[in-house]
Amino acid sequence: MGVHAALAVHPGSGLGAAGRVCGTVAAILRDAVDRLDLVVADTVAESHALMRAARDAGLDALVVLGGDGSMHQGVQFCAGTDIALGVIPAGTGNDFARALDIPADSIRAASQIADALAHGRSRRLDLGRVSDGDWFATVLCAGFDAAVNARANALSWPRGARRYDVAVVSEFTRFSAQRVVIRTAEEVLELDATMVEIGNTAYYGGGIPICPDADPADGLFDVTVVGRLSKLELIRTLPTMRSGKHADNPAVQMFRASSVDLAGDPSWLAYADGDPVGTLPLKATCVPEALRVLL
Repeated sequence: MGVHAALAVHPGSGLGAAGRVCGTVAAILRDAVDRLDLVVADTVAESHALMRAARDAGLDALVVLGGDGSMHQGVQFCAGTDIALGVIPAGTGNDFARALDIPADSIRAASQIADALAHGRSRRLDLGRVSDGDWFATVLCAGFDAAVNARANALSWPRGARRYDVAVVSEFTRFSAQRVVIRTAEEVLELDATMVEIGNTAYYGGGIPICPDADPADGLFDVTVVGRLSKLELIRTLPTMRSGKHADNPAVQMFRASSVDLAGDPSWLAYADGDPVGTLPLKATCVPEALRVLL
């Protein structure tokens, strides 16, 4: 029996980039499989319904064309199964694709995924899971950056990456550090924190190496905790995150853990893979080899 794959597309990803390359990507993949179903959806609910129909027909692989939001939905679908996930970046962040060294160019990435499909090349990676609910592949964040993410999602203007610049300015004026309690199997850490990052992979926010040494195949999270910062210190710290130099800041602590219980002010939002996953308190658990990916 041949390979049955589905290509899931959110046409609006990357300000319409996914929709523009969809036809070319589908043609590349179709040459590598025996059957390719095209799943084009504008909403999460519609996407889930179409992917379920494809799975019921006997699916070997799901290839997602889009950004990290689209990837996040693909992860929910494939986690804990033998259905392999392929990622073709066409969004604004593309942090999971970056962690897997998948080319940023959608056509080049499609060719690599097609080759993996044709030759049965895949590997198992860890995933994070939030309180036995949502899975995540990249970084779960809580605190200032999660508030920025929520603010950006609420803005209708500007579009693209500039929206996050506006959101940073907006949240900067109102955000303050809060008392948090972080429990792992090894220790309990209680402090005033500006943000807490739980990384399965290194990057978030379009290439920020917030957990620079995170490895999605070691069975552990890399956790980055930014303690209390004045507004001036926060202004100085944010740019260093782009280069990874925040690791040298004395207000920053980094450690590894297989699970993290995070408690604190229930007004603190949590986002994972750029999508909302609730508020504090929460528990994140690293689940080894939970996802099969095409590489």
